[in-house]
Amino acid sequence: MGSVPLATPPFGEATLANCEREQIHLAGSIQPHGVLLVVREPDNVIIQASANASAWLKVNPIGRALSELDGNLLLQILPHLDGPLHSMPMAVRCKLGSPPRIFNCMIHRPANGGLVIELEPTEAPANLGSALDSAFHRIASSSSMGGLCDEAATIFKEITGYDRVMVYRFDDEGHGEVFSERKRPDLEAFLGNWYPASDIPQIARKLYERNRVRLLVDVNYTPVPLQPRLCPLNGRDLDMSLSALRSMSPIHQKYLQNMGVGATLVCSLMVCNRLWGLIACHHYEPRFIQFDVRAACEALAEACAIRIAALESFAQSQSELVVRRIEQRLVEAVSRDGDWQNALFDGAQSLLLPLGASGAALLFEGQVTTIGEVPGTQRIREIGNWLDRKRKERGGQGHEAIFTASLTIDEPSFLDIRDVASGLVAVPLSASEGEYLVWFRPERITTVTWGGDPLKAVIIGDDPSDLSPRRSFAQWHQLVEGKSDTWSLAELSSARMIGETVADVALQFRSVRMVIAQDQLESISRQVLRSEQPVIIADVEGRILLLNEAFEQQLRASHPHLPHLRDLGSYFTAPAEFRANLDELLRNKRSWRGELQIAGKGGETRHLMVRADPVIAQYDRVLGFVLIFSDLSDRKAAETARARFQEELGGRRRPSLRLDSGANVLYQELAASAVENAQLAALEVTHGAEVSRMPEMLESIRNSTTRTLDILEHLVWHTSHSDS
Repeated sequence: MGSVPLATPPFGEATLANCEREQIHLAGSIQPHGVLLVVREPDNVIIQASANASAWLKVNPIGRALSELDGNLLLQILPHLDGPLHSMPMAVRCKLGSPPRIFNCMIHRPANGGLVIELEPTEAPANLGSALDSAFHRIASSSSMGGLCDEAATIFKEITGYDRVMVYRFDDEGHGEVFSERKRPDLEAFLGNWYPASDIPQIARKLYERNRVRLLVDVNYTPVPLQPRLCPLNGRDLDMSLSALRSMSPIHQKYLQNMGVGATLVCSLMVCNRLWGLIACHHYEPRFIQFDVRAACEALAEACAIRIAALESFAQSQSELVVRRIEQRLVEAVSRDGDWQNALFDGAQSLLLPLGASGAALLFEGQVTTIGEVPGTQRIREIGNWLDRKRKERGGQGHEAIFTASLTIDEPSFLDIRDVASGLVAVPLSASEGEYLVWFRPERITTVTWGGDPLKAVIIGDDPSDLSPRRSFAQWHQLVEGKSDTWSLAELSSARMIGETVADVALQFRSVRMVIAQDQLESISRQVLRSEQPVIIADVEGRILLLNEAFEQQLRASHPHLPHLRDLGSYFTAPAEFRANLDELLRNKRSWRGELQIAGKGGETRHLMVRADPVIAQYDRVLGFVLIFSDLSDRKAAETARARFQEELGGRRRPSLRLDSGANVLYQELAASAVENAQLAALEVTHGAEVSRMPEMLESIRNSTTRTLDILEHLVWHTSHSDS
């Protein structure tokens, strides 16, 4: 069966199981320290009011025109009605009731129509000019995040007088840390405590983004309902997202009661359109803060947010400066000698410091280059495979960083490298798999102090139906293993910038290399095509990429296009043997040496020697095959000439003249010496002369030897006859 979706509970009816979905902006009630009126426009008739309005204003306002309450009130709010009341409430001071009371009158327009007027009794405006001016200067002069938050906590405690002020910062998972604190001396310190993300539901976070200041005067208040409950304009609950008086969620109210808190003031810290954190003020008895002080707090919170953005931007600008230096070094390396990879790792600090990493690795074109403390090469390759899978899960687009502070928890097979690689940030360098720039951080075993056990957010009372937010906020310590320090937004931004720079340089390097390779390919192709030695180049599947002119000359005068090496078989006198050797070459990638006979032009058979070899790149990757043929015609002619030479001079020549026995013996001795000299010369010619010249030289030696024997024969005959 499929899971049943959680219902969206009306305000006040949520349980701890579904409080994330509670419609807290549709509260339908207010806190009792003020009055809420809903006015219909354009006739300005009051159509909805909080139940305490009659007692406060001494008249039932529903159905009355706004001017009937006080003519000056309408005149005071008219100039503001054309303002951005749908996003920012406006405030004026007025007198209402009998006897007249001074109110702060806050107006805004809810999303579903009408004009909301909220009235709070007030006193004389607080004189905050000098305090605000000093506070702005103190905030602007803060030079570090810690110093700024400490200053903010001090300023808010001075201005508001609350017992405790905390600057609360969210991490990437939504958990909150008490980053700074100022408190009454007798109170327990919360500084450094963490609170789980579940303490503040997402819908509440969204409201913090819209309504930047939230006041709770008395945590034990009794809500004042709206009358009627549904707004007459549309028959729906009034949208109270921008209401200053809106009731708190009963679950949040119980949470604060369990903490012993009596009143709160919370200001949002919005940095670059995200909820960076909160300034949370706690008091341990009811406390009302009038509008002008709350407005001052909102202005100061905005000033703090601006300063936070500036400090984060300054850190990022420093990273950008480092990135520009890296980029300059890489570009110079590409233009100088192309060795940009070593240039990237020329100095650990420039690459590791911007991310606070302990090691880095570059996976590029099958090679792994490292610096600092990193896993072994094989484990880095396995991390590359893991990154490929992660990238595919995310769609595999762009240079978006892949990061984790808990690699060994995310992927337990990497548990053995947690001492160097519990944290990881990787940026893809191209669209190809396995090409990344990766930074590493070691495991950091830490103790996280939670403000209460985060695993026990729900407490069951004596009655199992009695559910409550946790009642104990005593510090709860958790030992965290298998994690590194988390990566900050500034560090991830640095990784992205460095990754984009390296990717650009790698693409530039490949582009330059492609232009050079194309030029070299054309040049080498011309040389191979014009080579006098027959050559065939094929890809790894045996498809012919190049067949030069010299091989064309070996074939018959006309032949069809030859797409594959197997198509050559019919041109050889033993095609089956040719194809068998070729299959062995293609299948097993083994070199092949052998003699072939090819039926050439005019039907003549020519002898060729083939030398076929696979072209092997790194990691035994076969790119293709080169077949080089040598014409054996000259060698065959040389072998024939050598055989004929040996045959003719192998035995001693009989004299053609009639010699007596003595002369014959002398002739045989002299002839043997001459033949031996000729054979020695022939041996030297066989090993030293060019094959093409060997038949000619052997023929010359044979002729010279024959002439020598003829001369010796006549000389011996002449000598023997002169004695008679």
